[in-house]
Amino acid sequence: MSDFILPDIGEGIVECELVKWLVSEGDLIEEDQPVAEVMTDKALVEIPAPYAGRVTKLYWKEGDIAKVHAPLFELVDESGEASGEQPKASDEGKHAEPEARQAEPEKSPDHAETVASAAPSARKDGERTPASPAVRRLVRENDLALENIQGSGKDGRVLKADVLSHLEQPASGGSFVSAGSSPRAEAQNQEVRIEPIKGMQAVMAKRMVASASTIPHFNFSEDIDVTELLALRQQLKPEAEARGSRLTLMPFIMKAIALAVREYPVLNSQINEDVTEIHYQPQCNIGMAVDSKIGLLVPNVKNVGQLTLLEIADEVTRLTESAREGRVSQADLKGGTITISNIGALGGTYASPIINAPEVAIVALGRTQKLPRFDANGQVVERSIMTVSWAGDHRIIDGGTIARFNNLWKSYLESPQSMLLHMS
Repeated sequence: MSDFILPDIGEGIVECELVKWLVSEGDLIEEDQPVAEVMTDKALVEIPAPYAGRVTKLYWKEGDIAKVHAPLFELVDESGEASGEQPKASDEGKHAEPEARQAEPEKSPDHAETVASAAPSARKDGERTPASPAVRRLVRENDLALENIQGSGKDGRVLKADVLSHLEQPASGGSFVSAGSSPRAEAQNQEVRIEPIKGMQAVMAKRMVASASTIPHFNFSEDIDVTELLALRQQLKPEAEARGSRLTLMPFIMKAIALAVREYPVLNSQINEDVTEIHYQPQCNIGMAVDSKIGLLVPNVKNVGQLTLLEIADEVTRLTESAREGRVSQADLKGGTITISNIGALGGTYASPIINAPEVAIVALGRTQKLPRFDANGQVVERSIMTVSWAGDHRIIDGGTIARFNNLWKSYLESPQSMLLHMS
């Protein structure tokens, strides 16, 4: 029998949130079987079992902040279990407890009903309510407390049907509303729901405050005519799909940025903590903000300048899917040099993005709209216009630099064939 020590799962990480147990105490597990999901300040990580055996103790509850290098769970080697090790007295008491609870309410039908309705609150402090990961996810999605739901399964296990039944009950817990009550009176009696800021949300809050309060942002907005770019993408789309790639505008936008920073490398640089040096980055690693289920994640496509459009498209697809599930790797989150926020996918136009330090520039893409424009002959024509909003670190990037950089980037997007002259 030995304790599994929570390993160092990322540079500088000293604690993480225990999001979900994938096993229960007493379960037999295989080597490398996922045991728990923990959330660091960067991603959701699965913790595997080091060897096969029986889980005898879980040291943390879901939602707790577990410390790195502290015991996470206790695991008995499978061979040790087979050799006749006896359960600890505390385990025997734990397994006998449900029987005692079942035997206790047999005094009368009325008394049994009262005890059954109070069962969730009668559970001992720290005792884990049995439920599957899917049920726990359903509980979290509906902002419920698992211990307040009466379980109909073995040993009080909460089933999906129990959660659905609980959701159908009145908010008062099933009691009838008195004739004198009203919706207004009920609203006045409601309590403020307090939710701790933790995990990815807490990290993002700290980083945004630090960036907004220490970096002087210079904002610059522009309209870009992407009519020709959309036509080119539509022309190349069938060939990309035949190769198994999903070709969106993002690979073209990233490639154009990588080409433009060759002329204006300061936008692909970083400042040291003392603000005494500018570090020009040798590669253009373009991050993209992804609205994931665990918060905002910014994975980045490495070395965009050396990739083909199809290679960029494949990386964008892979990183987006991984980030939305909260399972993007640490390597994909590190090393970004400039960031894109595609707010237009949700319907926005202009924005004031906050720089993802230690980077010095970020661009927010607005939605593409069909708008009237004058052509070379003075005639009104329909064009596809995308709004963009840049934010630059005004300590090293002045307005003229970001405007000239944007003009070059814009020329590549409005005349995409011109990029061919500069691709390596």
